[in-house]
Amino acid sequence: MNVLKTFLLMLGMFAIFLFIGRAIGGQQGMIYAFGAACVMNFFSYWFSDKIVLAMYGAKPLKDTDDTGLVRTVRRLAQKANIPMPRVYLINSSVPNAFATGRNPRHAAVAATSGIVDMLSERELEGVLGHELSHVIHRDILISTIAATMAGAIMFLRQMAWWGSVAGGMNRDRDERGGGLELLIAMVVAPLAAMLIQMAISRGREYDADKGGAALTGDPLSLASALAKISVGNAHARVPLTNNPATAHLFICSPLRGDGIMSLFSTHPSTAERIKRLESMAGASSSTQTPQLIR
Repeated sequence: MNVLKTFLLMLGMFAIFLFIGRAIGGQQGMIYAFGAACVMNFFSYWFSDKIVLAMYGAKPLKDTDDTGLVRTVRRLAQKANIPMPRVYLINSSVPNAFATGRNPRHAAVAATSGIVDMLSERELEGVLGHELSHVIHRDILISTIAATMAGAIMFLRQMAWWGSVAGGMNRDRDERGGGLELLIAMVVAPLAAMLIQMAISRGREYDADKGGAALTGDPLSLASALAKISVGNAHARVPLTNNPATAHLFICSPLRGDGIMSLFSTHPSTAERIKRLESMAGASSSTQTPQLIR
């Protein structure tokens, strides 16, 4: 069901992209938008992992390094019967982690020094199980394409806005659907695209929690880790990132989104994720995990 839901959401994102292209340039604009979408997704497929790792200054660790991080990734990869991902360490006190790569053969797992220092070995295994679940189900590729499409839609929106200001959108109104279509392309469509992107990301996070818990056989280890990471991020003096384009990668969102803003969050609420993990373990209370800052 979640796979079908993701497919339909991605289809909706693509349809919005073509709609804006048509609103800006008619049939020819729609063709150009389709071509641009293909090029951007090709670029994301091949290079997104290298870009994000460089962005956060991630340093590679050797497969032979005798560290808890490498040992745990190796053990879980063997258990999941996938190739050993590349392992990276980010020099930051903010506790967080992410996986990247287009498929299990070209995957990487990165963790901050803060999360390695904060979590117990059991909790770290829960986090890494979550990340490897993303790798196994190719969630990173799906989320990256969704983010790329959303960014491109925002770019097209700006083009439409500047074109309307300059008076360049007054020609061929009948072919392009008139001023109402252009207004929708400039206001409604980008908002819808953003909501779709966030919905895809939140759905994949729930699935990765479930998959990671199944891989480790210990849902409460991830529940405990999520509570600690949430507290650590809330107390961080300097956030790991303020870039919304990469927020979907992390196990806990580095950006805050409460109330109505949760619709624009890349992650479900940490409290709800913990509740679901505790249900998986047959737990009925949160007394086994640290107090969550809300």
